[in-house]
Amino acid sequence: MIIKNGRVIDPKNNMDEIMDVLIENGKIVAVEKNLPCTGHETIDATGCWVTPGFIDMHVHLRDPGARHKETIASGTKSAAAGGFTTICAMPNTSPTVDNEIVVEYINSKAAKEGIVNVLPIGSITKGLHGEELSAIGEMKEAGVCAISDDGKTVDNPSLYRTAMKYAAQFNLPILAHCEDLRLVGKGQIHYGEHAETMGFRGIYPEAEEIIIARDIILARLAGAQLHICHVSTAEGVELIRQARKNGQAVTAEVCPHHFTLIDEDITTYDANFKMSPPLRSKPHRDALLQGLKDGTITVIATDHAPHHEDEKNQEFENAPNGIVGLETALPLCISELSGLMSPMQIIATLTANPAEILGLNKGSLSIGATADIAIINPTQKHTVDKNKFASLSKNTPFHGRQVTGQVQHTIVSGKIVYSAK
Repeated sequence: MIIKNGRVIDPKNNMDEIMDVLIENGKIVAVEKNLPCTGHETIDATGCWVTPGFIDMHVHLRDPGARHKETIASGTKSAAAGGFTTICAMPNTSPTVDNEIVVEYINSKAAKEGIVNVLPIGSITKGLHGEELSAIGEMKEAGVCAISDDGKTVDNPSLYRTAMKYAAQFNLPILAHCEDLRLVGKGQIHYGEHAETMGFRGIYPEAEEIIIARDIILARLAGAQLHICHVSTAEGVELIRQARKNGQAVTAEVCPHHFTLIDEDITTYDANFKMSPPLRSKPHRDALLQGLKDGTITVIATDHAPHHEDEKNQEFENAPNGIVGLETALPLCISELSGLMSPMQIIATLTANPAEILGLNKGSLSIGATADIAIINPTQKHTVDKNKFASLSKNTPFHGRQVTGQVQHTIVSGKIVYSAK
């Protein structure tokens, strides 16, 4: 296969140029100008970006345990439609991914049903109960790429420090959900004037910031690699900024919904706007955008969290947190960040940067690399239509939103796994 005349954007190799990409036997064998097409399947990428396939560090596939929300088959189809060729599956399934048997189950299902690469994440504690450590070494042997109790915070600092020491020993990053649930209480949206106006209980930003500060200190004590999931507050960004300035191994991700929407966008009691952490006020969103711009936040991840329509179609207070995000991430990035970041910077947050944190030999178009590639039309305008999602779940606040940028093809190991209709 040969991809002709595309704007090749490869942050790891600092390449941004009109080039051709030649693929043979699932590998990239040449990235040059004017490669001959003879004998090769050809994709004309004129006017498109040709980038490494995206890597999402934060996805909920719901299998095992909740296959009515998402399956590995449907989740990987959703990923492919969004340009993602590698996704990391969070462990809050049923049963929890807290031992090698469940890791092996996910690997087996992904090999049989998945159309993109699936990397399991193991839990920090058994059953996510925060009381006893999971079998971290055995899970590492079985193939987890990181550990996390996502959805919960490990309350016991002594236990958490021990987990961090194990993670450092096994060269696994800690993906931290930073939220003091005692401060969150029965909160529903961001604490502030808008919550009062709408009659919602508020969630203090300090509930997130206190745990970010604690986890940074614990990671420094344990010598662990810490990655802050879905940062949403201004002070959280500043804490991460200072830790990085101090030379600590701390990274962070932001989700497209947090840099696109604010609490004031919640004008009804539609639970598709309910998420954890919640949509914050404009000053917090501005701080997230600045953190992306100055490199404090180096990763964009979706926190793809599918829920069945019946689960979301209930009172806001009782509905589960989370939205789907794999199929809206790229257009939201282009639509919202193009005036703030260069295409190279945007693509880096989706490719080379997550690959570096996870220690993956992915996220580039280097010669000899596996041909995981996204081809994007950056100027294609369209309307988000949840009914066209490949995901089994349609819980999104972006239905009907006008966006710019669309994935045209997704290629995994040299094979086209998605093409826009």
